[in-house]
Amino acid sequence: METYTALRHFADSWGLLAMTIFFVGVVLFTFRPGARKAAESAAEIPLKED
Repeated sequence: METYTALRHFADSWGLLAMTIFFVGVVLFTFRPGARKAAESAAEIPLKED
């Protein structure tokens, strides 16, 4: 039961912080200035003919 308690404490403190930092990083990566061109290019992939 001691291992479970230690892992639970880690997840409650540092795990939440790591997930928050990851989420903020993804949002910043998505809304960076050069992302529009790449997103539009990726959105057109299914419409392109071979």
